[in-house]
Amino acid sequence: MENTKLTLSVDKDTIQLAKEIAADDHISVSKLFKTLINEIAKKRKKKDPLLEKLKAYEIPDDIKSLTGVLKGKYPDDMDYKDMKYEYLKEKYDL
Repeated sequence: MENTKLTLSVDKDTIQLAKEIAADDHISVSKLFKTLINEIAKKRKKKDPLLEKLKAYEIPDDIKSLTGVLKGKYPDDMDYKDMKYEYLKEKYDL
């Protein structure tokens, strides 16, 4: 991957701190910056444990059997408001 220059504006104390941290880790400030950005990106991509648990949850067969029960009962272009209107029209003889 080709490197590209980037100019950052930070105060002198932050620059000094970055240089000290990079020196302690025996890396360049550029490599330190790259590492920090990649770690932030990793944390953002970190998978939600609850979502992973739900994905792993096995749906019972009796629930799976209900899939598609209403298919064909209503036209595909009919939305919830249309169904509600039709129900109320029928119920109250409108």
